[in-house]
Amino acid sequence: MKTKTIILILGFAGFTVLADNWVVSPILPAISAYFDEDISTAGLLITAYMIPFGLFQLVFGPLADRFGKRQVINFAMLFFSISAVLCSFAGSTTQLLIFRALTGIFAASVVPVSLALIGDLVPLSQRQSAIGSFMGISFLGQSFSMTIGGTVAYFLNWRGVFAIYALLAVISTFMLFTTGRQIPSAKNPNSKLLAPYVKLLSSSISIRTYLVILFEGIFIIGTFSYLGAYISKAYQFNYLYIGLIMTAFGLAAITGGRLSGRMAAKWGRKTMLTLGLLLAAAADILFHTVGGVLPTLVLGVTLLGFGFTLAHSTLITMATEFAAQSRGAAMSLVAFCLMGGGGIGTAIGGRIIQNNGFSVIFELHAVGLAILAVTALLIVQTGITTDIISESK
Repeated sequence: MKTKTIILILGFAGFTVLADNWVVSPILPAISAYFDEDISTAGLLITAYMIPFGLFQLVFGPLADRFGKRQVINFAMLFFSISAVLCSFAGSTTQLLIFRALTGIFAASVVPVSLALIGDLVPLSQRQSAIGSFMGISFLGQSFSMTIGGTVAYFLNWRGVFAIYALLAVISTFMLFTTGRQIPSAKNPNSKLLAPYVKLLSSSISIRTYLVILFEGIFIIGTFSYLGAYISKAYQFNYLYIGLIMTAFGLAAITGGRLSGRMAAKWGRKTMLTLGLLLAAAADILFHTVGGVLPTLVLGVTLLGFGFTLAHSTLITMATEFAAQSRGAAMSLVAFCLMGGGGIGTAIGGRIIQNNGFSVIFELHAVGLAILAVTALLIVQTGITTDIISESK
């Protein structure tokens, strides 16, 4: 099967789960009103999704190494589809909490295991371009999320939003179980649940990379999480316009993904990593200084998406070389660090915004990303020549 076809099939699955990741935010008031619950109680729906989404990424990686990456993705998307359908029929807040938790559990596997599968199937010389394209398609879903959710909720209701995502999930699952069955998928029956993580975190090479990913999540995902709220406050746009502006992030991510492999081959990984982090810092500077000017705002969103893909595709490509027989675990740890960092950045950012406003959070993230770029340049080893897990046996 051609690499482009594999990327499209896996990318659509990634698009679906990352779009679903943010689906509750724009429709939270509608759910709260429908079930006659206060907004803080309804807000538990976000927590119910995010906690299992973060934790189960660490579970599915070793399972994918042992039982086959494509098989685990297929299993997860099947039950993700069922959970998404159940969400649209929930009869109470409690039921919706349970169904969202199930959705988060099965969504957790798709992106990291897909990245591991790409690492298995795509030669190193083409891997960063393939990873960048996959990440671009996936994050386009996250960028479209508020547009889809807000538009469907406006014309239908909150149940219609979950129904749309269930339909996308069913289409993705059908693709995986038909054309996707041709995707090669190796198994490693000797893979264990915790051992790969212990070995990965015992290596100075990998631990430095994972720490950079953690702080990348804090600063970049931390910024992305509040862009919609910032645009709403600064421009009083509705969710449709906000979603369209945020789509610039996903489109830039796709473009960056397609260019990242060639750029890395020409300039080197360290240059790519540093450039990506500095472009993201430049985006925060634009938000801080001239975010009230619409063209500049769109430019900032574009730079954030482009910079994120250049940096993150470089870090992921490096991580695919840490453990040839345990790439599922290596990629799950990448996803856990990125999303964990994003969760930390979002939580801290919320407090900062509440006390000091949006401008301060953008300023702090710009400084943090600039420091991270210099730190990564000094501490990250980009030329991986040994299998960390094999070497530690």
